[in-house]
Amino acid sequence: MKHVLVTGGIGYIGSHTVVSLVEQGFHPVVVDDLRNSSPTILTAVGKLSNDLFTHISVDICDYKALKRVLSPFSLDAVIHFAAYKSVRESFDIPLHYYQNNLTGLMNVLELCQTFKIRKFVFSSSCTVYGSPNERQVFENTPKQLPESPYGFTKWMGEQILADFHRNPTPFQTICLRYFNPIGAHPSGLIGELSVGIPNNLVPYITQTAAGIRKHLTIFGNNYPTPDGTCIRDFIHVCDVADAHVSALKHVGTKPLEAFNIGTGKGTSVLDLVQTFMAVSGLDVPYRYGERRSGDVAEIFANVEKSKHELGWEAQRTLEQALRDAWNWEQRLQQHD
Repeated sequence: MKHVLVTGGIGYIGSHTVVSLVEQGFHPVVVDDLRNSSPTILTAVGKLSNDLFTHISVDICDYKALKRVLSPFSLDAVIHFAAYKSVRESFDIPLHYYQNNLTGLMNVLELCQTFKIRKFVFSSSCTVYGSPNERQVFENTPKQLPESPYGFTKWMGEQILADFHRNPTPFQTICLRYFNPIGAHPSGLIGELSVGIPNNLVPYITQTAAGIRKHLTIFGNNYPTPDGTCIRDFIHVCDVADAHVSALKHVGTKPLEAFNIGTGKGTSVLDLVQTFMAVSGLDVPYRYGERRSGDVAEIFANVEKSKHELGWEAQRTLEQALRDAWNWEQRLQQHD
């Protein structure tokens, strides 16, 4: 059984990926200090995976501690999730984002050199494309400057990896550029955990539907799109998790590759809200607010490369993702 280091493995995407890895016969060694998650998610991951993983609480920005706790393990590969991830928050505390996201990445890369780990999957983002000239982006679409400090940390992360590969090395990397993960595990045991005001759209929708919030604010209704709201590529988080397992099996065929992880379809924010109301049978009061800094008008993925080279494509529908998100929200409220 292959041992895979998963940093940030109790976070939103990481937790679903750990479950998928166990289902595929891997043994994840999870490093997560739970600053972006909670012990309840850790317990739920254990339940879903029959506790067939190892969890270690350590700050990846502390290289000495990271090296010490991982030295007993023989690790075959790394999936690196651990990072701050809020576009909005990154404008308020940019130095925290640069320090945490880039220092963490460099520490994990140094660990790979020390322990001779050759396979690396990097959690990147469509924010590396900035505001592209095309609505649908390919992996070779020219990158524009990112729109947020968070986006810059992903852009710089990919640049660090590219520089790392300039010299001959047996190290092999895949960068997965996610679009907009939504939804939750169909069991309702794990999902996107939001503390305070949600950073992402779907938890905001589900909290409004649950009566926690009086209304949903849609940021901007004057974008150059059919209904004036932003268009995004919303993908079920379990499909994103499956993409990591596919990437792990594929990494090594080329030194450094990037893949878009999306559905290949754009959905407007307003359409998403209306679809949620249709599948849940609930009303979600909403109003329009000002545009947010860092939001591009429209972006969705071309996923042909992922289909042909990774053998992966999204399997779940938008409706399924929203039903699973609502199921997760209802379980959260029952346990409060």
